[in-house]
Amino acid sequence: MSKYKDEIYKLILSSDKHLTAEDIFISLKQYMPNIVLATVYNNLNSLYLENKIKKISIEGQSDKYDKNIKHDHLICSKCKKIQDVFIGDLSKELSSKLNIKDLSYDLKIYYLCPDCKNKEDKYEA
Repeated sequence: MSKYKDEIYKLILSSDKHLTAEDIFISLKQYMPNIVLATVYNNLNSLYLENKIKKISIEGQSDKYDKNIKHDHLICSKCKKIQDVFIGDLSKELSSKLNIKDLSYDLKIYYLCPDCKNKEDKYEA
């Protein structure tokens, strides 16, 4: 791996957040002053194509990147905050019900997060 690719990968693995390319660029720029945003995007794409990281796409937002550990995501419909959720691997069950072998899936569950729910409840009162 190139030094940039290695640092990007380490940053994603060590983060407890879902980082955008811009987040990664700003973080790496602190100790790798010669890095450019295009390098970050190119290496993120390469890591994604190598199946080393996940890409989370949400309409109207920048893509976010995450560890490639089997988990799913809760996404607030209002503020778009993303939370990891571990509900187990549904591949076998989906494969059986759909009669499709070797499938993969990316589950995003949309809901109203507690913060947005509280704000909504205050407006209704």
